[in-house]
Amino acid sequence: MGEFWPVGDVLAYLAGSWRVERAVRDLANGAEGRFTGTTVFGPSDDGGLLHRESGTFVWQGVARPAERTLRFLPGPGAGTALVRFSDGRPFHDLDLTSGHWVADHPCSADLYRGEFTVRDEDHWESVWRVRGPAKDLVLSTAYARPT
Repeated sequence: MGEFWPVGDVLAYLAGSWRVERAVRDLANGAEGRFTGTTVFGPSDDGGLLHRESGTFVWQGVARPAERTLRFLPGPGAGTALVRFSDGRPFHDLDLTSGHWVADHPCSADLYRGEFTVRDEDHWESVWRVRGPAKDLVLSTAYARPT
């Protein structure tokens, strides 16, 4: 895996625009998909960042527009954040002070386990492994600052 890049202030690090490339694999049936788009972390009215992702998701050859919104609120320390869904429900904590973090999110009977890795000031990635009776997925996402 490579070296980690510690982040002193997670909200300052994430702020701005990122190019997004996500590979989605369904391990149960072998289906694959890909999302390409942009994520913008902009200021929100609660002192955190509003994460707006938009782009195109291609699943089994069919392209569709896709988007999602998350809230990144200040955590207990500068390198941390509390990630919430757009409606305010808790998603996961995030601590990038070491440049690496693993977070769990139970969803019904499935468990989402996210691994976040910061590579440098312009690149980070997340890998979500989803296991349970309803899903068996791997979602690998690379984020890069636009050049």
